[in-house]
Amino acid sequence: MLTKTDPDDIQPFLLDASYVSTGVAEQVIFPENPEEVAQVLKEATVSGKAVTISGAGTGTVAGRVPSGGIILATDKLSKILSISRSEKGGSAVAEAGVRLADLQRFVEAQALIYPPDPTERSCYLGGTIATNASGSRTFKYGPTRNYIRRLKTVLATGDILDLRRGEAKADASGHISIPLPGGGSVEGQLPTYQMPRTRKHACGYYVAPEMDVIDLFIGSEGTLGVVVEAEVELLLKPQGLLSGIVFFDSEDRLLAFAREVRSLSLETRASLDRVGKIGELMEKAFAVANRSPSKSHDNNPMSGPVDARALEYFDNNSLDFLRTKYDTIPTDAVGAIFFEQETNASTEEELVAGWLTLVERHRALSDSSWFATNDSDHTRLREFRHALPVLMNEWFAGHKQRKISTDMSVPDEAFDAMLRFYHDTLRPTGLRYTVFGHIGDNHVHVNILPRDDREAASARDIYLGFVKRAIEVGGTLSAEHGVGKLKREYLKLLYSENNLREMAALKRAFDPAAILGRGTMFDEKYLGV
Repeated sequence: MLTKTDPDDIQPFLLDASYVSTGVAEQVIFPENPEEVAQVLKEATVSGKAVTISGAGTGTVAGRVPSGGIILATDKLSKILSISRSEKGGSAVAEAGVRLADLQRFVEAQALIYPPDPTERSCYLGGTIATNASGSRTFKYGPTRNYIRRLKTVLATGDILDLRRGEAKADASGHISIPLPGGGSVEGQLPTYQMPRTRKHACGYYVAPEMDVIDLFIGSEGTLGVVVEAEVELLLKPQGLLSGIVFFDSEDRLLAFAREVRSLSLETRASLDRVGKIGELMEKAFAVANRSPSKSHDNNPMSGPVDARALEYFDNNSLDFLRTKYDTIPTDAVGAIFFEQETNASTEEELVAGWLTLVERHRALSDSSWFATNDSDHTRLREFRHALPVLMNEWFAGHKQRKISTDMSVPDEAFDAMLRFYHDTLRPTGLRYTVFGHIGDNHVHVNILPRDDREAASARDIYLGFVKRAIEVGGTLSAEHGVGKLKREYLKLLYSENNLREMAALKRAFDPAAILGRGTMFDEKYLGV
């Protein structure tokens, strides 16, 4: 297998999208199959060398930034191995180094979709599994965890696990026992904490009563093993799509619109028994869309059921950034909502009329808002949605600072007050900031944009206050980006000291020498290294 030791060759692997520049490593190794991954890890366990897993480098919390030892790059694990299709969807098997964008294009050519859609689709599949990645479509479909049928994972000991969902579960006491292919087993105990009351959470190990063991690896940020291959569930590609960017001249009316769309969408899914498989849900949803609305929807202004798959928010500061590129944004707009809803030939016309009714009922700037039903217009609206991070990065090119970005999510009932808290805290400071993101899941990103060291220190203090408030109201400090190395000190605000030690003990059950992802998620004092 290829190994690079020249500092110039190693340098590109010392960074990720967090822009933390403190990474150091002795070598980068590029295994080409699970057996070579196992060889590297087994030798590292014997020697005690730290191993940092390197994917595409799109993570924002410094998980890929090494603190010495070996970088294990998954770049050459890049094959899509198979795809199967059925009347209700299908599945694909791919290696960890496959780019998500390539997988998406591959399955869409078969009239299928793989729902997880993080903004940065140049990420690797393995990285999305390690962080339980989500995105705008998560409002309808949920995060990566919902679509993992099987994982092939290499443990630090060199053991290769090939686990299919349903094959291994924790017992009622939270004990895990996983037989190893060469004999023996991994024995571990789940932490005793309860998960936050949010629809999105990517902060520490997943815990649930009698949970499937496969879910422990999903979102573990490369601290329990190296995912080398996955079988993912695919859904039928919807026939059509309605999307829009709706502008408002009143924040109160914008929030009322978002609340109603969120509530109606969740009601629609509940009525379709979302406990069933996603493919079955879509089939039922299309059937419902072809019938007259039931009595329970008499007050629903839509002709078909509201079921937004994406619901995104832009505050006025975000629009100001975007106005430098889009001069058709209304001058009196103080915020905007981006939405998507799937349609078919028999529902599109009614759904368009229904959404327009809903927009007008909440007194949006309907004449100035943008709507799309064809591919080219959808592409333009998605480009608008994704333009903001690019514009902020261009702005930062003129300043030697890093943005301070939140990733908190809170329960439904706490969101409006949390959004007010963000704005009320930041407005008097004079700091430049934007608030945008996944309002459907009560998960918006506050980006504080310091211009000098003094503002950066103030921004970090404000960020800490936001973390504390989110946790106080039952939320999480990281909804989708993970903990990495940047946020590990905040875990003690979410979990007790005993919980952190429970998490570390579970890691040591899978990784006895604690070689994987040192510095990621845990302070090293919990691991005894």
